[in-house]
Amino acid sequence: MPNFETTVAKRYLRARRGEKVIPVITVISIVGVAAGVMALIIALAINNGFRGTLQRSLLGATSHVDIIEKEPGEGITNWRELTPRLRALPHVIGVSPVIYDQVFLSGPRGSKGAILKGIDVPSELATSELLRKLKAGSLDRLTTDENGLPGIILGARLAEDSGAGVNTIVTLMSPQGNLTPDGPATKSQRFRVVGIFESGFYELDQVWSYAPMASVQHLLGIKDWINEIEMRLDNLYLAEEVGKAAEKLAGPRYSALNWQEKNKGLLNALKMERIVTAITIGLIELVGALNILITLTLIVLTRHKDIAVLMAMGARKAQIRRIFVLQGAMIGATGTGIGLITGYLFCYLADTYRWIPLDETIYALSFVPFEPGRWDGIWVAGAAMAVSFAATLYPARNATNVTPVEVLRYE
Repeated sequence: MPNFETTVAKRYLRARRGEKVIPVITVISIVGVAAGVMALIIALAINNGFRGTLQRSLLGATSHVDIIEKEPGEGITNWRELTPRLRALPHVIGVSPVIYDQVFLSGPRGSKGAILKGIDVPSELATSELLRKLKAGSLDRLTTDENGLPGIILGARLAEDSGAGVNTIVTLMSPQGNLTPDGPATKSQRFRVVGIFESGFYELDQVWSYAPMASVQHLLGIKDWINEIEMRLDNLYLAEEVGKAAEKLAGPRYSALNWQEKNKGLLNALKMERIVTAITIGLIELVGALNILITLTLIVLTRHKDIAVLMAMGARKAQIRRIFVLQGAMIGATGTGIGLITGYLFCYLADTYRWIPLDETIYALSFVPFEPGRWDGIWVAGAAMAVSFAATLYPARNATNVTPVEVLRYE
Protein backbone atom coordinates (compact mmCIF):
# COMPACT_ATOMS: atom_id res chain seq x y z
CA MET A 1 0.00 0.00 0.00
CA PRO A 2 1.24 3.51 -0.75
CA ASN A 3 2.30 5.53 2.27
CA PHE A 4 0.97 8.90 3.37
CA GLU A 5 3.41 11.03 1.34
CA THR A 6 2.86 9.06 -1.88
CA THR A 7 -0.92 9.22 -1.59
CA VAL A 8 -0.93 13.00 -1.07
CA ALA A 9 1.65 13.56 -3.85
CA LYS A 10 -0.52 11.67 -6.37
CA ARG A 11 -3.64 13.57 -5.29
CA TYR A 12 -1.92 16.95 -5.68
CA LEU A 13 -0.95 16.10 -9.26
CA ARG A 14 -4.57 15.47 -10.17
CA ALA A 15 -6.85 18.34 -11.01
CA ARG A 16 -9.49 19.67 -8.70
CA ARG A 17 -12.84 20.66 -10.11
CA GLY A 18 -12.36 23.87 -12.03
CA GLU A 19 -8.53 23.63 -11.99
CA LYS A 20 -6.90 23.52 -15.41
CA VAL A 21 -3.52 25.24 -15.11
CA ILE A 22 -1.69 22.74 -12.90
CA PRO A 23 -2.62 19.60 -14.91
CA VAL A 24 -1.61 21.32 -18.16
CA ILE A 25 1.75 22.42 -16.73
CA THR A 26 2.26 18.93 -15.31
CA VAL A 27 1.76 17.41 -18.76
CA ILE A 28 4.11 20.01 -20.26
CA SER A 29 6.72 19.11 -17.63
CA ILE A 30 6.44 15.41 -18.48
CA VAL A 31 6.68 16.17 -22.21
CA GLY A 32 9.73 18.38 -21.60
CA VAL A 33 11.59 15.67 -19.72
CA ALA A 34 10.55 13.03 -22.29
CA ALA A 35 11.67 15.22 -25.21
CA GLY A 36 15.05 15.83 -23.62
CA VAL A 37 15.64 12.15 -22.88
CA MET A 38 14.45 11.05 -26.32
CA ALA A 39 16.54 13.66 -28.15
CA LEU A 40 19.66 12.77 -26.16
CA ILE A 41 19.21 9.03 -26.77
CA ILE A 42 18.75 9.60 -30.52
CA ALA A 43 21.70 12.00 -30.76
CA LEU A 44 24.03 9.64 -28.90
CA ALA A 45 22.78 6.73 -31.03
CA ILE A 46 23.67 8.63 -34.20
CA ASN A 47 27.13 9.40 -32.84
CA ASN A 48 27.62 5.76 -31.79
CA GLY A 49 26.32 4.65 -35.19
CA PHE A 50 28.74 6.76 -37.18
CA ARG A 51 31.66 5.84 -34.95
CA GLY A 52 30.82 2.13 -34.88
CA THR A 53 30.06 1.84 -38.60
CA LEU A 54 33.14 3.75 -39.68
CA GLN A 55 35.31 1.84 -37.22
CA ARG A 56 33.99 -1.53 -38.40
CA SER A 57 34.32 -0.56 -42.06
CA LEU A 58 37.83 0.78 -41.64
CA LEU A 59 39.12 -1.98 -39.38
CA GLY A 60 37.43 -4.62 -41.50
CA ALA A 61 39.55 -3.46 -44.43
CA THR A 62 42.68 -2.21 -42.71
CA SER A 63 45.04 -3.52 -40.07
CA HIS A 64 45.47 -2.63 -36.40
CA VAL A 65 49.22 -1.96 -36.60
CA ASP A 66 51.38 -1.14 -39.65
CA ILE A 67 55.16 -1.41 -39.92
CA ILE A 68 56.47 1.18 -42.38
CA GLU A 69 59.77 2.86 -43.23
CA LYS A 70 60.61 5.99 -41.28
CA GLU A 71 62.10 7.49 -44.43
CA PRO A 72 60.78 6.22 -47.80
CA GLY A 73 63.60 4.44 -49.60
CA GLU A 74 64.22 0.92 -50.81
CA GLY A 75 61.22 -0.55 -49.04
CA ILE A 76 61.18 -3.40 -46.54
CA THR A 77 63.66 -5.87 -48.03
CA ASN A 78 63.92 -8.25 -45.05
CA TRP A 79 60.18 -8.85 -44.83
CA ARG A 80 60.45 -12.63 -45.23
CA GLU A 81 62.47 -13.01 -42.03
CA LEU A 82 60.70 -10.16 -40.20
CA THR A 83 57.15 -11.43 -40.77
CA PRO A 84 57.35 -14.63 -38.68
CA ARG A 85 59.05 -12.74 -35.84
CA LEU A 86 56.23 -10.19 -35.74
CA ARG A 87 53.66 -12.99 -35.84
CA ALA A 88 55.21 -14.43 -32.66
CA LEU A 89 54.48 -11.27 -30.63
CA PRO A 90 51.76 -11.51 -27.95
CA HIS A 91 48.20 -10.66 -29.11
CA VAL A 92 49.18 -10.81 -32.81
CA ILE A 93 46.84 -13.11 -34.76
CA GLY A 94 47.81 -12.19 -38.31
CA VAL A 95 50.66 -10.58 -40.25
CA SER A 96 50.48 -9.63 -43.92
CA PRO A 97 53.21 -8.20 -46.19
CA VAL A 98 51.69 -5.77 -48.72
CA ILE A 99 52.55 -3.23 -51.38
CA TYR A 100 50.56 -0.02 -51.81
CA ASP A 101 50.77 2.11 -54.93
CA GLN A 102 48.73 4.78 -56.63
CA VAL A 103 47.80 3.79 -60.17
CA PHE A 104 45.61 4.89 -63.03
CA LEU A 105 42.90 2.34 -63.92
CA SER A 106 41.39 2.33 -67.40
CA GLY A 107 38.15 0.42 -68.02
CA PRO A 108 35.46 0.21 -70.72
CA ARG A 109 33.66 3.33 -69.51
CA GLY A 110 36.56 5.53 -68.50
CA SER A 111 39.71 5.98 -66.46
CA LYS A 112 40.16 6.76 -62.80
CA GLY A 113 42.84 7.03 -60.16
CA ALA A 114 43.00 4.10 -57.76
CA ILE A 115 44.97 2.64 -54.88
CA LEU A 116 46.41 -0.74 -55.75
CA LYS A 117 47.21 -3.14 -52.93
CA GLY A 118 49.45 -6.09 -53.68
CA ILE A 119 48.69 -8.96 -51.33
CA ASP A 120 49.44 -12.54 -50.41
CA VAL A 121 45.89 -13.92 -50.17
CA PRO A 122 46.24 -16.21 -47.10
CA SER A 123 48.10 -13.50 -45.16
CA GLU A 124 45.60 -10.82 -46.20
CA LEU A 125 42.67 -12.90 -44.96
CA ALA A 126 44.43 -13.16 -41.58
CA THR A 127 44.58 -9.38 -41.20
CA SER A 128 41.51 -8.14 -43.08
CA GLU A 129 37.88 -9.26 -43.42
CA LEU A 130 37.05 -7.21 -46.50
CA LEU A 131 37.71 -9.92 -49.10
CA ARG A 132 35.87 -12.70 -47.25
CA LYS A 133 32.48 -11.65 -48.64
CA LEU A 134 32.69 -10.36 -52.20
CA LYS A 135 29.74 -8.69 -53.88
CA ALA A 136 30.58 -10.57 -57.09
CA GLY A 137 33.27 -12.92 -58.36
CA SER A 138 35.58 -15.23 -56.45
CA LEU A 139 38.70 -14.75 -54.38
CA ASP A 140 40.01 -18.10 -55.65
CA ARG A 141 40.55 -16.55 -59.07
CA LEU A 142 42.97 -13.91 -57.76
CA THR A 143 45.83 -15.60 -59.66
CA THR A 144 47.13 -15.55 -63.21
CA ASP A 145 44.66 -16.97 -65.75
CA GLU A 146 45.33 -19.21 -68.76
CA ASN A 147 45.99 -16.14 -70.90
CA GLY A 148 48.67 -14.85 -68.55
CA LEU A 149 46.51 -12.04 -67.17
CA PRO A 150 46.73 -11.54 -63.40
CA GLY A 151 43.47 -11.14 -61.49
CA ILE A 152 42.32 -7.98 -59.73
CA ILE A 153 39.49 -7.23 -57.30
CA LEU A 154 37.89 -3.77 -57.45
CA GLY A 155 35.79 -1.70 -55.09
CA ALA A 156 32.14 -1.46 -56.10
CA ARG A 157 32.22 2.29 -56.88
CA LEU A 158 35.55 1.99 -58.70
CA ALA A 159 34.15 -0.79 -60.86
CA GLU A 160 30.97 1.19 -61.53
CA ASP A 161 32.81 4.38 -62.47
CA SER A 162 35.21 2.58 -64.82
CA GLY A 163 32.50 0.34 -66.29
CA ALA A 164 34.27 -2.83 -65.23
CA GLY A 165 32.50 -6.03 -64.24
CA VAL A 166 33.64 -9.54 -63.44
CA ASN A 167 35.79 -10.93 -66.31
CA THR A 168 36.33 -7.43 -67.72
CA ILE A 169 39.92 -6.64 -68.73
CA VAL A 170 41.26 -3.37 -67.34
CA THR A 171 44.61 -1.64 -67.78
CA LEU A 172 46.61 -0.31 -64.84
CA MET A 173 49.24 2.35 -65.35
CA SER A 174 51.88 3.26 -62.76
CA PRO A 175 53.98 6.44 -62.87
CA GLN A 176 56.81 4.59 -61.14
CA GLY A 177 58.40 3.37 -64.35
CA ASN A 178 61.99 3.31 -65.53
CA LEU A 179 63.82 6.62 -65.66
CA THR A 180 64.45 7.90 -69.22
CA PRO A 181 66.01 11.11 -70.58
CA ASP A 182 62.46 12.47 -70.87
CA GLY A 183 61.60 11.55 -67.26
CA PRO A 184 59.98 8.48 -65.69
CA ALA A 185 58.34 6.18 -68.24
CA THR A 186 54.85 5.08 -67.32
CA LYS A 187 54.44 1.31 -67.02
CA SER A 188 51.17 -0.42 -67.78
CA GLN A 189 49.77 -3.90 -67.39
CA ARG A 190 46.47 -5.59 -68.18
CA PHE A 191 44.46 -7.29 -65.45
CA ARG A 192 41.29 -9.36 -65.48
CA VAL A 193 38.60 -8.37 -62.95
CA VAL A 194 37.83 -11.49 -60.90
CA GLY A 195 35.85 -9.93 -58.06
CA ILE A 196 34.09 -6.85 -56.72
CA PHE A 197 33.85 -5.94 -53.04
CA GLU A 198 31.59 -3.50 -51.21
CA SER A 199 32.65 -2.45 -47.72
CA GLY A 200 29.88 0.08 -47.08
CA PHE A 201 32.54 2.77 -46.66
CA TYR A 202 32.49 4.97 -49.74
CA GLU A 203 36.14 6.01 -49.72
CA LEU A 204 37.28 2.39 -49.79
CA ASP A 205 34.79 1.28 -52.43
CA GLN A 206 35.67 4.26 -54.61
CA VAL A 207 39.43 3.83 -54.99
CA TRP A 208 40.72 0.52 -53.57
CA SER A 209 41.74 -2.53 -55.58
CA TYR A 210 43.57 -5.80 -54.78
CA ALA A 211 45.98 -7.84 -56.90
CA PRO A 212 48.58 -10.59 -56.27
CA MET A 213 51.81 -9.24 -54.82
CA ALA A 214 54.00 -10.67 -57.60
CA SER A 215 51.86 -8.96 -60.26
CA VAL A 216 52.08 -5.62 -58.51
CA GLN A 217 55.86 -5.97 -58.12
CA HIS A 218 56.06 -6.69 -61.86
CA LEU A 219 53.90 -3.67 -62.69
CA LEU A 220 56.09 -1.41 -60.54
CA GLY A 221 59.28 -2.96 -61.87
CA ILE A 222 60.65 -3.73 -58.40
CA LYS A 223 62.39 -6.72 -56.88
CA ASP A 224 61.33 -8.80 -53.90
CA TRP A 225 60.48 -6.01 -51.46
CA ILE A 226 57.36 -4.47 -49.98
CA ASN A 227 56.50 -1.10 -48.43
CA GLU A 228 54.32 -2.17 -45.50
CA ILE A 229 53.70 -5.03 -43.06
CA GLU A 230 50.19 -5.13 -41.62
CA MET A 231 49.32 -6.74 -38.28
CA ARG A 232 45.98 -7.76 -36.78
CA LEU A 233 45.49 -8.20 -33.03
CA ASP A 234 43.09 -10.14 -30.83
CA ASN A 235 42.36 -6.87 -29.00
CA LEU A 236 42.45 -3.72 -31.12
CA TYR A 237 42.78 -1.51 -28.02
CA LEU A 238 46.24 -3.00 -27.37
CA ALA A 239 47.47 -1.57 -30.69
CA GLU A 240 49.70 1.07 -29.07
CA GLU A 241 51.36 -1.44 -26.75
CA VAL A 242 51.92 -4.05 -29.48
CA GLY A 243 53.08 -1.33 -31.89
CA LYS A 244 55.89 -0.33 -29.55
CA ALA A 245 57.03 -3.95 -29.23
CA ALA A 246 56.85 -4.44 -33.02
CA GLU A 247 58.79 -1.24 -33.66
CA LYS A 248 61.54 -2.36 -31.31
CA LEU A 249 61.68 -5.77 -32.98
CA ALA A 250 61.71 -4.38 -36.52
CA GLY A 251 64.72 -2.13 -35.97
CA PRO A 252 65.63 1.56 -36.19
CA ARG A 253 64.74 1.93 -39.89
CA TYR A 254 61.07 1.22 -39.28
CA SER A 255 58.21 2.71 -37.26
CA ALA A 256 54.84 1.35 -36.15
CA LEU A 257 51.58 3.13 -36.90
CA ASN A 258 48.41 1.97 -35.15
CA TRP A 259 44.79 2.38 -36.26
CA GLN A 260 44.07 5.13 -33.74
CA GLU A 261 46.94 7.24 -35.08
CA LYS A 262 45.87 6.67 -38.70
CA ASN A 263 42.31 7.79 -37.96
CA LYS A 264 43.10 10.30 -35.23
CA GLY A 265 41.34 13.22 -36.89
CA LEU A 266 38.13 11.29 -37.51
CA LEU A 267 38.02 9.74 -34.02
CA ASN A 268 38.70 13.08 -32.31
CA ALA A 269 35.99 14.76 -34.37
CA LEU A 270 33.43 12.11 -33.37
CA LYS A 271 34.47 12.34 -29.73
CA MET A 272 34.11 16.13 -29.69
CA GLU A 273 30.78 15.89 -31.51
CA ARG A 274 29.51 13.51 -28.83
CA ILE A 275 30.46 15.92 -26.05
CA VAL A 276 28.95 18.94 -27.79
CA THR A 277 25.78 17.01 -28.61
CA ALA A 278 25.34 15.87 -25.01
CA ILE A 279 25.81 19.42 -23.69
CA THR A 280 23.55 21.04 -26.28
CA ILE A 281 20.67 18.62 -26.07
CA GLY A 282 21.14 18.37 -22.29
CA LEU A 283 19.79 21.93 -22.16
CA ILE A 284 16.41 20.47 -23.05
CA GLU A 285 16.55 18.64 -19.73
CA LEU A 286 16.99 21.99 -17.99
CA VAL A 287 13.81 23.24 -19.69
CA GLY A 288 11.99 20.17 -18.39
CA ALA A 289 13.41 20.80 -14.91
CA LEU A 290 12.25 24.42 -15.06
CA ASN A 291 8.76 23.20 -15.90
CA ILE A 292 8.83 20.88 -12.88
CA LEU A 293 9.95 23.77 -10.66
CA ILE A 294 7.11 25.95 -11.96
CA THR A 295 4.56 23.15 -11.52
CA LEU A 296 5.54 22.45 -7.93
CA THR A 297 5.74 26.14 -7.07
CA LEU A 298 2.19 26.63 -8.35
CA ILE A 299 1.01 23.62 -6.37
CA VAL A 300 2.56 25.09 -3.21
CA LEU A 301 0.86 28.44 -3.86
CA THR A 302 -2.54 26.87 -4.52
CA ARG A 303 -2.32 24.31 -1.75
CA HIS A 304 -1.35 26.60 1.15
CA LYS A 305 -4.54 25.74 3.00
CA ASP A 306 -4.13 21.99 2.45
CA ILE A 307 -0.53 22.12 3.65
CA ALA A 308 -1.53 24.11 6.70
CA VAL A 309 -4.26 21.57 7.55
CA LEU A 310 -1.81 18.69 7.18
CA MET A 311 0.71 20.40 9.44
CA ALA A 312 -2.01 21.24 11.98
CA MET A 313 -3.00 17.57 12.01
CA GLY A 314 0.56 16.59 12.88
CA ALA A 315 2.35 16.19 9.56
CA ARG A 316 6.05 16.89 10.02
CA LYS A 317 8.03 19.26 7.82
CA ALA A 318 10.10 16.32 6.54
CA GLN A 319 6.89 14.63 5.38
CA ILE A 320 5.72 17.79 3.60
CA ARG A 321 9.09 18.06 1.84
CA ARG A 322 8.89 14.42 0.75
CA ILE A 323 5.42 15.02 -0.74
CA PHE A 324 6.78 17.58 -3.16
CA VAL A 325 10.00 15.68 -3.84
CA LEU A 326 7.85 12.66 -4.74
CA GLN A 327 5.74 14.79 -7.07
CA GLY A 328 8.86 15.91 -8.92
CA ALA A 329 10.15 12.34 -8.97
CA MET A 330 6.85 11.10 -10.45
CA ILE A 331 6.96 13.72 -13.18
CA GLY A 332 10.65 13.00 -13.89
CA ALA A 333 10.21 9.21 -13.87
CA THR A 334 7.19 9.35 -16.16
CA GLY A 335 8.92 11.66 -18.62
CA THR A 336 12.14 9.66 -18.48
CA GLY A 337 10.31 6.38 -19.12
CA ILE A 338 8.40 7.81 -22.08
CA GLY A 339 11.59 9.37 -23.46
CA LEU A 340 13.59 6.14 -23.20
CA ILE A 341 10.87 4.04 -24.84
CA THR A 342 10.25 6.45 -27.73
CA GLY A 343 13.97 7.16 -28.18
CA TYR A 344 15.02 3.50 -28.40
CA LEU A 345 11.99 2.61 -30.54
CA PHE A 346 12.76 5.41 -32.99
CA CYS A 347 16.43 4.33 -33.19
CA TYR A 348 15.45 0.72 -33.88
CA LEU A 349 12.99 1.60 -36.63
CA ALA A 350 15.18 4.29 -38.21
CA ASP A 351 18.20 1.96 -38.34
CA THR A 352 16.26 -1.10 -39.49
CA TYR A 353 14.41 0.67 -42.29
CA ARG A 354 17.13 3.26 -43.01
CA TRP A 355 14.80 6.22 -42.73
CA ILE A 356 17.45 8.88 -43.25
CA PRO A 357 19.50 8.47 -46.47
CA LEU A 358 22.83 10.23 -47.00
CA ASP A 359 24.96 11.25 -49.93
CA GLU A 360 27.83 8.72 -49.92
CA THR A 361 30.20 11.11 -51.64
CA ILE A 362 29.97 13.51 -48.69
CA TYR A 363 29.32 11.36 -45.63
CA ALA A 364 31.00 8.07 -46.74
CA LEU A 365 27.82 6.20 -45.67
CA SER A 366 24.56 5.71 -47.56
CA PHE A 367 22.29 6.22 -44.53
CA VAL A 368 22.35 7.49 -40.96
CA PRO A 369 23.16 4.57 -38.64
CA PHE A 370 21.56 4.46 -35.19
CA GLU A 371 23.29 2.43 -32.48
CA PRO A 372 21.82 3.32 -29.07
CA GLY A 373 24.07 2.20 -26.25
CA ARG A 374 22.72 0.34 -23.24
CA TRP A 375 24.83 2.39 -20.84
CA ASP A 376 23.77 5.60 -22.58
CA GLY A 377 20.19 4.92 -21.53
CA ILE A 378 21.26 4.34 -17.94
CA TRP A 379 23.27 7.53 -17.53
CA VAL A 380 20.77 9.64 -19.48
CA ALA A 381 17.95 8.37 -17.24
CA GLY A 382 20.09 9.00 -14.16
CA ALA A 383 20.88 12.54 -15.31
CA ALA A 384 17.21 13.26 -16.07
CA MET A 385 16.12 12.04 -12.64
CA ALA A 386 18.89 14.02 -10.94
CA VAL A 387 17.82 17.22 -12.71
CA SER A 388 14.19 16.51 -11.86
CA PHE A 389 15.10 15.98 -8.21
CA ALA A 390 17.11 19.20 -8.11
CA ALA A 391 14.06 21.07 -9.42
CA THR A 392 12.01 19.90 -6.43
CA LEU A 393 14.32 21.25 -3.73
CA TYR A 394 13.17 24.89 -3.76
CA PRO A 395 9.38 24.21 -3.88
CA ALA A 396 9.72 21.48 -1.23
CA ARG A 397 11.60 23.80 1.11
CA ASN A 398 9.16 26.62 0.38
CA ALA A 399 6.22 24.36 1.29
CA THR A 400 7.56 23.86 4.82
CA ASN A 401 7.57 27.63 5.41
CA VAL A 402 3.78 27.60 5.63
CA THR A 403 2.56 28.66 9.09
CA PRO A 404 -0.70 26.87 9.90
CA VAL A 405 -1.88 29.55 12.36
CA GLU A 406 -1.48 32.36 9.81
CA VAL A 407 -3.13 30.45 6.99
CA LEU A 408 -6.09 29.10 9.00
CA ARG A 409 -6.75 32.25 11.05
CA TYR A 410 -9.37 33.58 8.65
CA GLU A 411 -10.81 30.27 7.53
